[in-house]
Amino acid sequence: MTARPANAHQARLLKLLRDSGPNSRAQLGDQVDLSRSKLAVEVDRLLETGLVVADGLAASRGGRRSHNVRLNPGLRLLGVDIGATSVDVAVTNAELETLGHLNQPLDVRDGPVAVFEQVLSMAAKLRATGLAEGFDGAGIGVPGPVRFPEGVPVAPPIMPGWDGFPVREALSQELGCPVMVDNDVNLMAMGEQHAGVARTVADFLCVKIGTGIGCGIVVGGQVYRGTTGSAGDIGHIQAVPDGRPCACGNRGCLEAYFSGAALARDAVEAAQQGLSAELAARLETNGGLTAVDVAAAAAAGDATSLEMIRDGGNRVGQVIAGLVSFFNPGLVVIGGGVTGLGHTLLAAIRTQVYRQSLPLATGNLPIVLGELGPTAGVIGAARLISDHLFSPA
Repeated sequence: MTARPANAHQARLLKLLRDSGPNSRAQLGDQVDLSRSKLAVEVDRLLETGLVVADGLAASRGGRRSHNVRLNPGLRLLGVDIGATSVDVAVTNAELETLGHLNQPLDVRDGPVAVFEQVLSMAAKLRATGLAEGFDGAGIGVPGPVRFPEGVPVAPPIMPGWDGFPVREALSQELGCPVMVDNDVNLMAMGEQHAGVARTVADFLCVKIGTGIGCGIVVGGQVYRGTTGSAGDIGHIQAVPDGRPCACGNRGCLEAYFSGAALARDAVEAAQQGLSAELAARLETNGGLTAVDVAAAAAAGDATSLEMIRDGGNRVGQVIAGLVSFFNPGLVVIGGGVTGLGHTLLAAIRTQVYRQSLPLATGNLPIVLGELGPTAGVIGAARLISDHLFSPA
């Protein structure tokens, strides 16, 4: 795709068609501040670019029937969500409907060259199924801080070898299309906003608890990234003064006490110290433990696992309580791999937030698990690149 909207009116129309599907000209006119003649001019110009196509006649509203228009159904976007231990790659249409989705294990510590070889191979597999001849744009999420305008990771604690790597430039050359790069939790927030639990909320927090911990901040419907792109890095807020060493080089960070990596470490210690027969049996069988093992042990009634989940939820809840008092969001979404720990974790987080934050901030504050699971990141990645493509050049 080479065409871009020529002005803000066209950009607004494209995003309306993306978010609400095919619309009649009359329906579009109800949602934008344009005269009928000006709206007709802008829609006709979009039809000429090929970004928008005619889609038959709309239902009658009295008088002559209006024509439907929709985004070109041939447009294809690539969404890539790179985690610490796995990667999701999906193809969507311009309305962000997922047409194909692959998930594979991956170790982000292998470095950008190896990781992107795998990503490009997965994209090629999706292309080979006939879903896309090529891509009109790609959105990429990575599990670390990103200098957003350049699409470059900056000193990511769990991503050795990625500091300063030109992700946006390198993948744009490989894929032959525009690429946008962001932190993975921002994309999770965008995915839940587009198709998940946050569809009707303009101001919310999206907390991802995976190998690390991060927070997407959405203000007035837009992701807030901060001056340099590092907003929401809550995993490195100090939870315990002079506490455990963290991968970032500091001590006592929340992430050092509760994350997928911290929970796995604590579970192994508990098993080795004879505190949990359930975890010890799993360690002997598997040779290691993950958050999935802790969740399974807790579901079986293992008291040690339940206590680890509650303790971690309390620590996360204490940090979120501070964020709620500061930001006053309309919703808090909890997502990421560790949400397999379920309602024990959610109950502990809720208890701390409702106890510590002011009633004015929490009186109508839902704290919920995300709806989309592993697809939130790839939908958010597709939305990220569509926001770019549907903005004036």
